[in-house]
Amino acid sequence: MNRYLQKNYALFNREVKTDDKFTEGIRKLVRTPSLQYLLFGVLMCVVGFLATQKILPYSWQSAFASTFAYAIASIGFCLLMGYSGLASLGTGGFIGIGTYAVHYVMVEAKLPFFVALLAAIGVSVLIGLIVGFISLRIEGIYLVILTLALSEILKTLYAAIEPKLTLSMKDALIFGQRLPTTMSLTLVMVFLVIVMIITSNLINSPTGRAMLAMKNSTAAAQAMGISLIKYRLMSFVICTAYASITGVMLMMVMRSADATDPTGYYALITSLNILAAVIIGGYKSIWGAVFGTFIMYGIKLVIFNQIPFLANNSLIITLASGVLVIIIAMYYPGGLAQLLLEAKTKISAIIKKMKEDKYGKDLG
Repeated sequence: MNRYLQKNYALFNREVKTDDKFTEGIRKLVRTPSLQYLLFGVLMCVVGFLATQKILPYSWQSAFASTFAYAIASIGFCLLMGYSGLASLGTGGFIGIGTYAVHYVMVEAKLPFFVALLAAIGVSVLIGLIVGFISLRIEGIYLVILTLALSEILKTLYAAIEPKLTLSMKDALIFGQRLPTTMSLTLVMVFLVIVMIITSNLINSPTGRAMLAMKNSTAAAQAMGISLIKYRLMSFVICTAYASITGVMLMMVMRSADATDPTGYYALITSLNILAAVIIGGYKSIWGAVFGTFIMYGIKLVIFNQIPFLANNSLIITLASGVLVIIIAMYYPGGLAQLLLEAKTKISAIIKKMKEDKYGKDLG
């Protein structure tokens, strides 16, 4: 009886919280994905500023810049695999389009940065259309082999058209002004936030739902009137365009590229790392793709390289990454995004049960 009275006392003395329209509007605004991406970009720019002022380790600036440049390609691969059901191992070759566009347009032709960006996107769109048409004929492992072969062809082509093999750029000009290396993270975050917003709006639009239907069942998608050629072409075009933007950003950050480097931008390991990043983070989550890229690239640059043993034995890091990919693929196919969602659900259930135990089922 005493417990019953305590429950009812809590019921009658509980304050009824009524949120006004302003508070509710603020909550909706904070939950808006576009604002979250923007705040993330601002936070990373602040980290870059603190690194240039040596309040944080100075190496963080370039480490975060290169990591989030790769995140742009990861988001494109996330759209290709997670929403369209297509796979590719040509990311490294597509990244090379961006680096060579910057070299030949900005260094050789002395044209502005945005001309190089448009040239990179234009060439990547053309290649994306070609691969998209081919994907109508072949699927699965055969499509993966085709894109891998295309990447190797592009890599060989890069080495053939550039006798020096190594690309270099002393000064990067944007709007006629020299871009210092300390501002490279800001440039990368601007493009990353734009890509995140565009992709978020796309996957939540009828286009994203059509891609998802195509992934689940091509026969059912065709029965509903969804054009496979349209959405497959769109998927590959966006994926290759994002990869070429990654190449542009990497060239602006690192100011050099080597077509013969076995661990460079164009190598097979780059394509595999992007694939692993999407698997680890979650192939249907933009945040998951970004976080997975940080695990594959950022942790090594920011933390592991500061530990002499790990810096001198990089094979251990590669082994750990491989083991992580296997564990995620076996137990959490949705990646860390699925793991966090399940953890959130369990925590909410525990909190609800604690309230029910304290106030009763009707009051909890």
